[in-house]
Amino acid sequence: MTTNAYRLIYDTEFVPQLGYIERKYHSAIRTAIENSLLFEPDRQNRNRKPLVRPTAWGARWELRCGENNEFRVFYSVFPDQNEVHILAVGKKVREQLYIGGKEVEL
Repeated sequence: MTTNAYRLIYDTEFVPQLGYIERKYHSAIRTAIENSLLFEPDRQNRNRKPLVRPTAWGARWELRCGENNEFRVFYSVFPDQNEVHILAVGKKVREQLYIGGKEVEL
């Protein structure tokens, strides 16, 4: 088990994408990111899983958070650099995923 915290690096698109999610959820999303990804971000659990295929924007992992796990945070882990790149955030509504206000296919 590593005791060094990973450095969280947010993509430039993260903040605009977060703008499409109601403001009252922003702090909960950021708290989930910090609590889940600072240590062992590449360990799978019920809210964190590797993606079957990398996304078009390079994410290899998905973090589910929020009430009823309605939000998705997509990220990649670089253990050799001790970094986690947070690449996208979106909202899952039934079977559809919306990132930046647009429906996205995974």
